[in-house]
Amino acid sequence: MTETIASSAIARLSTADADFEDRLSTLLAWEGVSDAAVLHRVEEIIAAVKSRGDDALVEISNRLDRLSVTSMAELTLSPERLRQAHDGLPAEQREALAQAAERIRLYHERQKPESWQYTEADGTVLGQQVMPLDRAGIYVPGGKAAYPSSVLMNAIPAHVAGVREIIMVVPTPDGLLNELVLAAAHLAGVDRVFTLGGAQAVAALAYGTETVPRVDKVVGPGNIYVATAKRAVFGQVGIDMIAGPSEILVVSDGGTDPDWLAMDLFSQAEHDEDAQAILVSWDAEHLAAVEAAIDRLLPTLSREEIARESLARRGALVHCRDRDEAMMLINRIAPEHLELSVANPEGWLPEIRHAGAIFMGRYTAEALGDYCAGPNHVLPTSGTARFSSPLGVYDFQKRSSIIHCTPEGASTLGKVASVLARGESLTAHARSAEYRIKK
Repeated sequence: MTETIASSAIARLSTADADFEDRLSTLLAWEGVSDAAVLHRVEEIIAAVKSRGDDALVEISNRLDRLSVTSMAELTLSPERLRQAHDGLPAEQREALAQAAERIRLYHERQKPESWQYTEADGTVLGQQVMPLDRAGIYVPGGKAAYPSSVLMNAIPAHVAGVREIIMVVPTPDGLLNELVLAAAHLAGVDRVFTLGGAQAVAALAYGTETVPRVDKVVGPGNIYVATAKRAVFGQVGIDMIAGPSEILVVSDGGTDPDWLAMDLFSQAEHDEDAQAILVSWDAEHLAAVEAAIDRLLPTLSREEIARESLARRGALVHCRDRDEAMMLINRIAPEHLELSVANPEGWLPEIRHAGAIFMGRYTAEALGDYCAGPNHVLPTSGTARFSSPLGVYDFQKRSSIIHCTPEGASTLGKVASVLARGESLTAHARSAEYRIKK
C-alpha cells in the first residue's frame, strides 16, 4: 500500500508510486525570474535608474513603497541613526546580536584564503594574489519579514575579506524602519545605508547614481524583482546567486520527536507561500506521527496562513524504501538546508554530494544556522547546490595570477609557446615569445 493520501496540510508521496518522479519534479519546479511581465517591468526600472539616477529612485520608491519623499537625502540613513538604533535596543537583543556577530566572524575568519607563490628550478615565480573587492552592495529583504541576521551574514564576510566599503540597501514599505536591521548594520560595520528596495535598488548599486555609489558586486536575497534585476545587471557587476524561495529537506530515521520535526518544517514554511519543506523517512508510522503533529501544531503559529499555504503548495512527506533511497533523494533534490535527523549523521557525509548547509543530528535545528551557529545562511536554492556554494569570504575577493619569468624561464617557455601559437596561426604571439628565446 502506498502513501499518496493528502492530509489537510501537506501532501504524502511514496517512492513506490509509479508517478513519484513526475510528482517530485512538479513539486521541486521553480523558476522565479522567467515571467515576461516581471522582466519587462524590471527592464523599465533599470533603464529609468540608468538615465535619471536619483530622480528615478525617488519617483519609483514613492510609487512602489508608498512613500512621499522629495530627495535621496530622505532615503539615506546616517551612521548616527544606525548607532541610535543599536543603542536603543533592549539589552537582551543587543547581546544576542553581538554574540551572533562574533560567532559569524570567527567562522568566516577560517575561510580566508591566502596569496601564494612558488619558484621553479630556473627561477620562474608563479603564484596567486588574493585581493578584496573595493566596494560591495548588500541587499537586505524587507516587507513581509525583516532580517537583521541577513545583515550580519552578508556584511561580516565582506569585512573579513577586507572590502573597503560596504553599501546596504533595504526596502521600507510605508516608511517603516526596522530597528533591529539598523542595529545589525551598525554592529556589522556597514558604511552607508539607503532605504531602497526592489529592482531600483539593484540598478542603483549596479550603475550608480548621484547619491548611490556603484559597487563591484551585489549580494543578498530578495523577491522575484530583485532576483530578475540581479540577473539583468550581471556583467556590469558581480552577483552572488539568483536566490529562490527558502527550502528545507529533513531526513529522519524515525527516532526524532515528531513535534520537533513538524516545527523544523514550519521554520521554512513560515518564510513565505513559495517556501518549501520536505520530510523523507523510510518509517511509515513515523511519517504519520509527523503529519499528525503538523495538523495539531499548525494553528499555534503566528504566521499560520503563510505556513499553511506553503505546505499545501510545495510541502511533502515522502515515504522511501530505505536509507540508500533517502540518500538518492538528497542528491536528487540538492536542498538549500539539509537536516540529517538520524542516529549517525557523520556516516552519511561522504555520500552527500549536493547540499547548501548540512545540519547534523537530532539537536541541530536549521534555525540555529539561520541566526548564530556561524556558517552563512545565504545558500544556494532550487537545486543550485549542485554547482554553487554558501556565501562566504571568497565571494568578496578576487584572485590574480602571478607570472614572473627569469631569462632562462622565458627561453624555455618561449619554445613551447612558439610551437602552440604557430599551430593556431597567431604569428605575433609566436614571435613575441621567440624574441625571448636564448640563441
